[in-house]
Amino acid sequence: MAIITEEPDSRSPLKQRKPTSKPSQSTAPKPIKSTKTTNATNPFHFWFYFTISVSLVTLIFMILTSLYPQDPKTWFLSLPLNLRQHYAKGRNIKVQTAPNQPQIEVFAIQEGPSKSSDQILIVHGLGCSSFAFQKVVNFLGVRGVHAVAIDLPGSGFSDKTMVVEEEHVDDGVLGRLKDMYNEIQEKGIFWGFDQLVEQGYVNYEENKIRVSKRNVVKAVDLGTEEIGKVLGQVIDTMGLSPVDLVLHDSALGLTANWVSENRGLLRSVVVLDSAPSGTALPLWVLEMPVLRDAVLGLGFAFRRLLGTCCSRSVGCLEAEGHRILLKGRDGRRAVVGMGRSLNCSFDLNEWAASDGVKGLPMQVIWSDALSKEWTEEGRQVTDAIPQAKFVSHSGGRWPQEHNSEEIAESIYQFVSSLPKNVKQTEEPVPEHVQKMFDEAKSGDHHHHHGHDSHGHEHDHGHGHAHAGYMDAYGLGQEWAM
Repeated sequence: MAIITEEPDSRSPLKQRKPTSKPSQSTAPKPIKSTKTTNATNPFHFWFYFTISVSLVTLIFMILTSLYPQDPKTWFLSLPLNLRQHYAKGRNIKVQTAPNQPQIEVFAIQEGPSKSSDQILIVHGLGCSSFAFQKVVNFLGVRGVHAVAIDLPGSGFSDKTMVVEEEHVDDGVLGRLKDMYNEIQEKGIFWGFDQLVEQGYVNYEENKIRVSKRNVVKAVDLGTEEIGKVLGQVIDTMGLSPVDLVLHDSALGLTANWVSENRGLLRSVVVLDSAPSGTALPLWVLEMPVLRDAVLGLGFAFRRLLGTCCSRSVGCLEAEGHRILLKGRDGRRAVVGMGRSLNCSFDLNEWAASDGVKGLPMQVIWSDALSKEWTEEGRQVTDAIPQAKFVSHSGGRWPQEHNSEEIAESIYQFVSSLPKNVKQTEEPVPEHVQKMFDEAKSGDHHHHHGHDSHGHEHDHGHGHAHAGYMDAYGLGQEWAM
């Protein structure tokens, strides 16, 4: 009975707890409101940190990608259409800068008749290439001028790296292990086992200094002397002498010594926005590790750099072409290396007054659309070269699509006003054939003197007999009939 009376007593405290739970439920919405206010600011923080994380990952990916350059075949297959069309119009010329160095292929485009009396060779500045001068070359070719633009080694489609054999002295622990491995590879693995069983170690000539030769891939970062040799071989191979040389941007500093030493190969020199020292494209940007990867890896960043320093109104496709050519096949390292060889102490006044340059017809074509300081520098360059004519153009320091015809017209007007040169169109006669001609003439002279008393007919017959010497070269077949 005690159990029955206790049941209502046990329920009563439960009923008394209900009202105490209600106020707790009524006070619950207050912390919920506070969580709603904090959740409203969370998306901003999330997207902020997400954007920073993605940017850092992208930058790290670009840096790692730059450490492993693409192979040439993959790089060529990934080129855009405008670069493929540019490459299809050109040709490669093999040059050699030193007897013990491998040959280098130099890319060149050309337009116009090769037998023209006006032969123009355009040399671009560092960071640029013949891709910027394709329309200038085309306009000159239409005007009947033979115009050629090349890619300096390390730029554009020219070779940017070369394989060089270097001697290496193997020393230290790694060198000894390598020697041991090479000796086992040479004498066989069983010889190595026999050495271990008999002596407990592999016996090799430990004290011998071993010099090994390795093939090392190096960037083509030529100096001014090597670039001069490249120009001389290109002019000789393409038959451009005497040539009208167009020097763009830093090309004046790179080729000044060669110009003063090879006056006989030149007819004139055109200075196209070429300052005595420095480059339009700031090379220090290409040297800083993180900055260079960001500029060469992001198209809009490189276009902004070109628009600031080189061309005010460069197009997207044009800027992308320059970026790909500069970044691909380790071109950046080659351009930076060549920039270090620039002569910063180059004296333009002294150069212009030298015997090799004095009296050489020259023209200065300069941009007047960048700044007053740049226009004033063009005037100073013209004043330093007394015989130079000054012409301005409306573009930037690199040729642009809208003013390529303007630059080409200025070059054409200058070279067409120079005295014409008669090009030698006939091929030179080989030395051994010329010797045969000389022997034939001397033999014919002796026969004439020895057979004058034998009559005219006999003498005429000897003349036909000596025509056979020309048949060996393919020139006397009609005479022998």
